[in-house]
Amino acid sequence: MASHILLVEDEKDIRELLCDQLKAQGHQVTAIGNGAEALEFIQSEPKERENSAPINLFVLDRMLPGTSGLEICKFIRMYKPTKSTPVLMVTAMTEPEQIVEGLDAGADDYVTKPFDMRILVARVRNLLKRGEMITVAKEEETPIMKINELTIDTNQCKVWLSEAELDLTLSEYKLLCAFMKEPGKVFTRNQLVEHIQDGPVHVTDRTIDTHIFGLRKKLGPYAHLIETIRGVGYRVLRDEK
Repeated sequence: MASHILLVEDEKDIRELLCDQLKAQGHQVTAIGNGAEALEFIQSEPKERENSAPINLFVLDRMLPGTSGLEICKFIRMYKPTKSTPVLMVTAMTEPEQIVEGLDAGADDYVTKPFDMRILVARVRNLLKRGEMITVAKEEETPIMKINELTIDTNQCKVWLSEAELDLTLSEYKLLCAFMKEPGKVFTRNQLVEHIQDGPVHVTDRTIDTHIFGLRKKLGPYAHLIETIRGVGYRVLRDEK
């Protein structure tokens, strides 16, 4: 079944280009050029929409008339029907702190303008795949998470690499759980702090970096699964090797 993407972009030429490219990939696309109108659409009853299919992915321009992409993203994360739906932020603001601001608002990934269409399509594909994985995991409600030879049993709070149990600190374990629940998602350091402390706590970037260093060391040959996004944070990717 085709995925339904809500595209919110105020520049007509870019909106039409993205719409055509995404449709060419087999997706259903609802395109809106105003932030306030997008919020109304998100909250509308599906049966009242031209396309009543659930939204599988949001592609949001950051700077929009009416309501900004940041504010829409924050709403998506608070609104129960959309809180788990992936968000791809498209932005002309390329400074690391600006990208971090978007991710902290709830975006799962980002593409900076001007962008390569192949990269944007690949990001869309990966986010849709991750959204499907999250849905399946919720339906199965399995305590086991696995990437290649790395396995977590959340019932026992244990981690194995091949058949060897890893001796992780509590913070390392919480970080690994956050990563493996949403492989491919970019986590800022602030978001990772919240996973460790169960709430926002002020710590330096070096604190998270130190935990990541220790976790990578214990993962040994699978340390490369934890990818550094320079100036932004980290994510875990599935090993294709």
